[in-house]
Amino acid sequence: MDHVQVVLSECSVADADTVFNVLRAHFPSDRGAGTPQQTGDSAPKVWTGGFVAAHSPARGPGVLLAGPVTATLQGGPVAVARLREALDAAFVVADLGAASGDQEIESQLRLTRPEHGAPPGNR
Repeated sequence: MDHVQVVLSECSVADADTVFNVLRAHFPSDRGAGTPQQTGDSAPKVWTGGFVAAHSPARGPGVLLAGPVTATLQGGPVAVARLREALDAAFVVADLGAASGDQEIESQLRLTRPEHGAPPGNR
């Protein structure tokens, strides 16, 4: 199973767009090229996208975020690992937790920018 569902939360529209752009650079997606849309100020902000991770990503450049992003990845173990590789190359990634099922895993991550120096991909 190569499809991974990605849910981004606790972040700005601009940071959600940055994360989706990094993933779209490596994997086909059901998301168009447009920026995520914000519908109101009072509701929690959550953005979703599906990605087909049929191959390992090429090494990409590091990317800076304005603030932290919570990312939840759900799919087959190999496909989730491939998306994680792309995120590891672009951001500082911390594991917040994981759950495994029969054929799928769910991994929750916190994406941030490095405190000092260049983003991970530029090291």
